[in-house]
Amino acid sequence: MVSLLTPFCMASDWKILEQMRREPANVRFNDLFKVCEAHFGPARQSGSSHAIFKTPWQGDPRVNIQNDRGKAKAYPVRQVLDAIDRLKEQKS
Repeated sequence: MVSLLTPFCMASDWKILEQMRREPANVRFNDLFKVCEAHFGPARQSGSSHAIFKTPWQGDPRVNIQNDRGKAKAYPVRQVLDAIDRLKEQKS
């Protein structure tokens, strides 16, 4: 797992997170995938329309993102945001 104390790539990644919070229905799958890799490490499963990322807890919020013709579905985007928030809470 990638530590939240390490720099979160570039400024564009922060912009992606802001956009995810503003418009969860308008996020590119590749952008969401990049954010998930930065916070949760490499996907356990990818290559299909789904990518599953491991979290340090069991159950919700799960990190299972879906590719819908290049866009990420809104529901998994909200789950990813919840999981990132939970990670930040655990680190503080």
